Amino acid sequence: MLENPNIRTPITIGLGAIAGALSRYYLGQWLTLLTPLTFPMGTFLVNISGCFFMGLITTLMIRRLSLKPDLVLLITTGFLGAYTTFSSYELEAEQLLDFKNPQIGLLYWVSSPLLGFLSFGLGVALAKTTQPIEQVDE
Repeated sequence: MLENPNIRTPITIGLGAIAGALSRYYLGQWLTLLTPLTFPMGTFLVNISGCFFMGLITTLMIRRLSLKPDLVLLITTGFLGAYTTFSSYELEAEQLLDFKNPQIGLLYWVSSPLLGFLSFGLGVALAKTTQPIEQVDE
């Protein structure tokens, strides 16, 4: 059953994602407790460290290591993808800027955070227009 990549690949990514999501949560909580600032230090440091590890790991995989595709997916798409999507964003922007199309890369690099922020604000605004759920006394 695990010889079939249609089964093995989602399991591999899922296992990495579980570890990445839990790492993000607990590390973020711990960093937030250590730095009681209004700046979201936990999320900020998780995102920055995710970018660092995405760059480090993918570069090592391309230039120095010969890893099985399943292990690459477990680490990059699974773990780091759940740990932070910001690292994937930076990897894609860097690839576009350096290798494929600098104009599209610049557009992607600038528009992703701006549209992400605007989309977040739209979601907040939409949520604020809904009626609150009435609590039922038991």
